Amino acid sequence: MKKIAIILGSKSDLDVLEAAKKYLEFFDLPHEIKILSAHRNHAELQDYIEKAAENGIVLIIACAGMAAHLPGVIAAMTHLPVIGVPLDASSLNGVDALYSIVQMPKGIPVATMAIGKAGVINAAVYAAKIFALSDENYVEKLKEFKKLGYKL
Repeated sequence: MKKIAIILGSKSDLDVLEAAKKYLEFFDLPHEIKILSAHRNHAELQDYIEKAAENGIVLIIACAGMAAHLPGVIAAMTHLPVIGVPLDASSLNGVDALYSIVQMPKGIPVATMAIGKAGVINAAVYAAKIFALSDENYVEKLKEFKKLGYKL
């Protein structure tokens, strides 16, 4: 079964993920959550990413604040699509994380969402749109979501 890996750079980022729970549930998006820092757990992160595809992962959502290297590091390690969510974790209100994620070098793209809760919700909806490319059930759920005014 295909699933999403949601990777957070820190345990303190779990509260932001709460905002996306009902969206993940509404779209019935199979996922697993990992806390792996690009800086503090680099070897463990690399091992996880190298095995991701063989473990059924088809898409990665990476959430990080401050320097926010996590999405870019992951994108450099895998052929899987990566969605980056910048988090508000510094005195710069997440703008530092946004720039770190969106300003990737050519050839290493990261689809970048808005800062914080809106971003993690949009990442879940975007994941449903990607899954809809090969599964009609997600198309139907997206149509239903549209009828709900794009919110739950």
